[in-house]
Amino acid sequence: MKAARRLRPRNPVAVQPLLKKGGAHQRKDDKASRARQKVALRRRLRDDASE
Repeated sequence: MKAARRLRPRNPVAVQPLLKKGGAHQRKDDKASRARQKVALRRRLRDDASE
């Protein structure tokens, strides 16, 4: 029979910086402007097709 393990609460001081790293990421290199153009084109085509 296994002994029940008690979970310790997370450290709120350590969790906050990790949560800031999440979310949508963007390119930061030389190809960033082309990537933004392609995304804008895809959105425009998707919106035009749905109308």
